Amino acid sequence: MRVMHDLLKQNAKIWDLFSRKEEYSPEKLDKHERFLFVEKDLINATEPEASRYLVEHGMEVEFPENKTFAVCLTHDMDDIYPPLSHTLRSSAYCLKDLDFRSSTAQFIWKFRGHEHSPYLNFSKIMDLEEDFGAKSSFYFLASRKDPKRFRYDIEDAEGSLGEISDRGWEAGLHGGYYSYDDPEALKREKKRLEAVLGKRVIGFRNHYLRFKTPDTWELLADAGFSYDSTFGYSEFVGFRNGMCHPFRPYNLNEGREIGILEIPLTVMDVALFKAFRSFEEAWRCTKDLIDTTARFNGVITLLWHNFVFGCSFRKDWIKLYEKALRYCSEKGAWMTSGEEIYRWWENES
Repeated sequence: MRVMHDLLKQNAKIWDLFSRKEEYSPEKLDKHERFLFVEKDLINATEPEASRYLVEHGMEVEFPENKTFAVCLTHDMDDIYPPLSHTLRSSAYCLKDLDFRSSTAQFIWKFRGHEHSPYLNFSKIMDLEEDFGAKSSFYFLASRKDPKRFRYDIEDAEGSLGEISDRGWEAGLHGGYYSYDDPEALKREKKRLEAVLGKRVIGFRNHYLRFKTPDTWELLADAGFSYDSTFGYSEFVGFRNGMCHPFRPYNLNEGREIGILEIPLTVMDVALFKAFRSFEEAWRCTKDLIDTTARFNGVITLLWHNFVFGCSFRKDWIKLYEKALRYCSEKGAWMTSGEEIYRWWENES
């Protein structure tokens, strides 16, 4: 990794992009206290300029079984029980199609028991990915505080966590809204998830993608996480620091590498369909990002929330995820979890 940093430092503009120098002293933050990207910041968001520079200057990347690029598949578990707003919206969507049975089913699960929640759909997601020879990471909340509503107790998902682990998929921590700059909260939530999962947790992504450069990386490394996958856009898609490869972050304040691997987030479902209103536009952008990543033998990280697969009004989102899986499979991608990307990258770097 030091070789990567040394090479990037030879170009001041690329180094500033890679290290996100401007995020150290932000002029404005958004309502969630995240760095506020403006239009000028997003002009080249879909071009991995730092990775391009590295590849053009001799960096070579290999993946298992001679795969030419990788796809890191991830899911954030914001909810395991539908909030009332989701239930009402799904029910209304079904009624619009005169599907009375499905409309009623949106409510009946509550009387059958929480284990019948349509958002406890991890088997469904894993089955879909398995059809394409893929695995993924599921990031679970283990916090007790949230700005909107109480989400869930991680202990309620013990059975699902066991299945995820037994099948070889990954369970990581979805850090609480207030945890990204709270070292004790990070350690407490990690310990709580590990107690339910029965094994060490190495992967992390924070709720609402809240992140402070470079402080959050330092806190995550100190809390014992091996990799993070928060570093991306909450309102857009693309390469936040010009990287379509995993990397070790660099602390400009202290002039040293940070002891954690970042697997940068490229496409989040919510941001994608917010930026592109039609399915066709959203797919075109996703396909372009996949093709760009493949061209540089990189890693593209996709985030599709689990609720998408359990609510009627997000059928287009499911369709696009399936299309992305099929397209990447046909291109010969290695589609796997953040944990497997981390272990491979660390062994090969």
